[in-house]
Amino acid sequence: TAMCSDKLQTGLLVAGYFIYLLVGAAMFQALERTTEKQEKMAAAQMKETFLQNFTHLTVAEMEQFMKNLTEAIQNGVYPVGNESRIEDSNWDFSNSFFFAGTVVSTIGYGTLHPKTAGGQIFCVFFALFGIPLNIVFLHRVGKMLSLLCKKLGKFLHEKGMRKKKIEFLTLLFFLATGILVFLCLPSLFFQITEGWSYSEGIYFAFITLSTIGFGDYVVGKQPGRNYSSYYRMLVAIWILFGLAWIALLFNL
Repeated sequence: TAMCSDKLQTGLLVAGYFIYLLVGAAMFQALERTTEKQEKMAAAQMKETFLQNFTHLTVAEMEQFMKNLTEAIQNGVYPVGNESRIEDSNWDFSNSFFFAGTVVSTIGYGTLHPKTAGGQIFCVFFALFGIPLNIVFLHRVGKMLSLLCKKLGKFLHEKGMRKKKIEFLTLLFFLATGILVFLCLPSLFFQITEGWSYSEGIYFAFITLSTIGFGDYVVGKQPGRNYSSYYRMLVAIWILFGLAWIALLFNL
C-alpha cells in the first residue's frame, strides 16, 4: 500500500540521514584530530617557554607571544590550566557529530572548523550533498508532523467546529507546544548545564534554530565545566527537531 511504502521511504530517509552524519563525523575526526593534537602540544610548549622567560622578554618577543596566543585561541586551542587538557579533543566523536550537524543545517557557529586541507575539501563536498539531504529530511519530518495536524483538525471537525477556527487552533497549538519544547524548556536546561542566564539560553536557542548561528554562545564549551559525553549529541538532535518544527510552522 501507499501508506506502507511511505513509511518505508521515511524510515530509509531518516536512517540514511543519520548514517550520513555519523560517517561525516568519523571522517572529520580522522582528518582533524592529529593536527589538533600537534597544535595543542605546540601551544603548551609555547606557554611553558613563556613562563620560564617572561621576566626578561623584549617588546618584540612579547608581541610575537600575543600573536601566537591569539592564533591558538582562534584555532580553538586554549592554553589554560594543566597539561592533561591535551587529551580532551575538540574532535572527539560527540563534537564531530555536532559539527557535522551544524554544517548540514547551515548554522555554522564558526567556533569549530576544519584546519587541514583534507578536512576543508571534505567539508565542501560534505556540505554540498548534506545541505540538500538536510532540507529533504526536514521537509519529510515537517510533513509527518502536519499529518498530525490534519488528524487533530479532523477530530475537531467531527466535534462540529468551523474550519477557520480549527486552522487557527492547530496553528496556535503547534506554536505554543513548539515554543515550550524547543525554546523555554531547553533554555532552562542550558541555564543549569552551562551556567548562562535564562535570557542567554533563550537567545542561544533562537540564534541556533533560526540558523543565524553567531557562535558567541556555543554549548559544551565552558572551561572547567564537566559535561556528559553525549551532551552535544543530544543538543544536535534537539537542533534537528527544532528545525523540523520551524519547517512545519512554515508549512502550516
